[in-house]
Amino acid sequence: MSESPSKKSKMASSLDQLKDMTVVVADTGDFEAMKKYKPTDATTNPSLILQAANMSQYASLITDAVEYGKKKGSTSGEQVSQAMDRLFVLFGCEILKIVPGRVSIEVDARLSFDKEASINKARKFVSMFADEGYDKERILIKLASTWEGIQAAKELEEEHGIHCNLTLLFGFAQAVACAEAGVTLISPFVGRILDWYVANTDQKTFEPEDDPGVKSVTKIYNYYKKFGYKTVVMGASFRNAGEIQALAGCDLLTIGPKFLEELQNTTDPVVQHLSEASAKKHDLEKVEMTEANFRWEMNEDQMATDKLSEGIRKFAVDAVKLEKMLMEKMK
Repeated sequence: MSESPSKKSKMASSLDQLKDMTVVVADTGDFEAMKKYKPTDATTNPSLILQAANMSQYASLITDAVEYGKKKGSTSGEQVSQAMDRLFVLFGCEILKIVPGRVSIEVDARLSFDKEASINKARKFVSMFADEGYDKERILIKLASTWEGIQAAKELEEEHGIHCNLTLLFGFAQAVACAEAGVTLISPFVGRILDWYVANTDQKTFEPEDDPGVKSVTKIYNYYKKFGYKTVVMGASFRNAGEIQALAGCDLLTIGPKFLEELQNTTDPVVQHLSEASAKKHDLEKVEMTEANFRWEMNEDQMATDKLSEGIRKFAVDAVKLEKMLMEKMK
């Protein structure tokens, strides 16, 4: 006799229950964590790779990247740039050996306002992965959700068949622009939205369902499903497991090792909060997002503007730290 669903849910970890409703993505550059928690996909950024690059077990990847940079670049600047690209691709290849799905690779945050440079970097990454035997279907190019980043993604998707993950997304205007551009996936940052409200309002604690980051992602998810956009939503940047559980049913959730472990070690029931069927019942008005509308709405949304610029700056700082580390090793 088969086990009843209720008995199964008591036995299954909260993480396994979540995986039945949502694609779980590992938000880490640590391969061992990926092997342990078995996510479908994985995502990286300069901050995560900087952390991983300082771990002794990844020293061989650093050495490979340094040698590659020396061969490919004619000046020290070119050598470091080539080594950086190689390092990102090497980490991505290692991840693809572990996860069955896709890896997200981030375009340098310093290109966030340069559409053409972002397109060129994305195409270079895809070509480098192809040289290592990985098809572009397994790659997501991460771009900041600036107007220029979104338009770069539109061209990459339409003209080159390159799938994009729009990151540093905090506002509804960004989400609508991404959907209209036909990007594959967006990564709204739940925890960083919460951070802003804690820092800038009188309210310092929120229940998961009232968490401003959770409410933002829920609104975006419902809007996408209501109007049939192909773009999928991957909630990111969590501050507690309650935020994650409040978004159960979202297309994807990218979760760091701390919360993966917490969810793995409990069998508390996970309730599905988001679904396409319920989204279609919401009374929502469709919005058209021109460049002028986008810039005005971002101007009016202080939280989204603050967090987007801060996120770009922080990723750029870690990219510079990575470059300095590689430069030292090239001497």
